[in-house]
Amino acid sequence: MKFKEVTRELRRNQTKAEKIFWEAVRSRKIDGKKIVRQFAISFQTDEGRRFFVADFYCAEARLIIEIDGDVHDVTKEHDQLRTDLLKQIGFRVIRFKNEDILERLDRVIEELRKPSSCLSIL
Repeated sequence: MKFKEVTRELRRNQTKAEKIFWEAVRSRKIDGKKIVRQFAISFQTDEGRRFFVADFYCAEARLIIEIDGDVHDVTKEHDQLRTDLLKQIGFRVIRFKNEDILERLDRVIEELRKPSSCLSIL
């Protein structure tokens, strides 16, 4: 499956938390910054061309926003390797848990807007 097909499928099958977050950030709702969903990031490895799909991405800040569900409790090592690789190729990554979005969305948005946070470009 090619990355365009993967991203389209992921957009059609968003989690509840992703849907809520998307409604909160789409159409430049956070300080006029454009955030897109299910963004494919392609990169070269020794084995060839690979790609990751970021849950959300702000190009202006080179910021990847990941929304982690329960499955991420068992994929922490993989997630950390992925985050490290993305940082090495120039992206910033922030992760929120589903519960953060479902129960404390206002705090998540506040965190994205904080001038003292690593997201101050937003």
